[in-house]
Amino acid sequence: MPNDILDSSDNHLLRNQTIHLSQRVQKSKRIRRYLRRINKLAIKTIESPDGDLIDCVPSHLQPAFDHPLLKGLKPLRPTNHGWRKSIQLWTDSGESCPDGTVPIRRTTMKDVLRAGSLHKFGRKSFSKQNTKISSNDQLRPVGDVTGDCYSGARLYIHVWKANETDQYDFRLSQVWMASGNSTSNDLNTVEAGWQVNPKLFGDNSPRFFTYWTADSYGTTGCYNLLCSGFVQTNNRISLGAAISPRFSQNGRELDIGIPMIIAKDAKHGHWWLEIGPGIVVGYWPSLLFSRLHSHANMVQFGGIMVKARSMGLNAPAQITAGDISVGGVGKATNTQDLEAAEALDKLVPLCSVGIFARQHM
Repeated sequence: MPNDILDSSDNHLLRNQTIHLSQRVQKSKRIRRYLRRINKLAIKTIESPDGDLIDCVPSHLQPAFDHPLLKGLKPLRPTNHGWRKSIQLWTDSGESCPDGTVPIRRTTMKDVLRAGSLHKFGRKSFSKQNTKISSNDQLRPVGDVTGDCYSGARLYIHVWKANETDQYDFRLSQVWMASGNSTSNDLNTVEAGWQVNPKLFGDNSPRFFTYWTADSYGTTGCYNLLCSGFVQTNNRISLGAAISPRFSQNGRELDIGIPMIIAKDAKHGHWWLEIGPGIVVGYWPSLLFSRLHSHANMVQFGGIMVKARSMGLNAPAQITAGDISVGGVGKATNTQDLEAAEALDKLVPLCSVGIFARQHM
């Protein structure tokens, strides 16, 4: 009898191990299929000093054009001018992507595994993170302006290198153009800025990013080019690539103020992103949206800082009348550096911006 019991227990354990192995194999296969789909055939690959691989992909083959509404279309070709300064680590060696291509940070198996699942990868998940942090650990200093019709916004962002080590540590500075209502699941946003996100990128380097959603962060949208949607047109900026540390000041703050513009064009209705004077990165096609297809009714700007509870750290921040300051960093986004467009091609200073801080459980 004891041998029968032992055999039964062993069989149960063996079955469980077989099931778990099968699940891991299936998960690995799904991730590999995704990687084959999202990592497009490159005509040149550049290895960044931080280990990132930057693929130079023909612009018409980028992930955006896998979207059903964008299939068969070709990217628009804006004229870049003005600011030629290199600000990303992968360009420090002097390497660049040829004309007609866009630089795309290659996604790896490790990137996806850090997210826990393909469904979570490349998507915002603050609500899930909030269960792991205390009420003092997440603070969102945000400026907010609401109106009937906005077609663009401009601000200056200052970038600094942080010391996040936990995968749940996170900080960003960004601008949102939004329309719709989150409670009715029709919130549309286009977003851009910089962030330090170890869970997404695997390190604590500050990186440029874009994001979009057409259904209140439900099933649509993603960061950067991790799904079909945002169309990149620039061959010098790689979304998700690290900002060069040669701009560091005292080992932390990057001595660089970067103008950033999101604006809707009158001809096609697309939302264009510009980083630095004249450096057009790309656009969110109007076909992606129901509410932002016409205009935005809200502009938001500010920062989000999360410190994981496991680190025993809080995220101190202060709001003053003149600026938004995250984590006590000296340089912040000043309200006089903020503008919105109530008419196409006409940016006006935001003189009455509501500034508030939100803490989340």
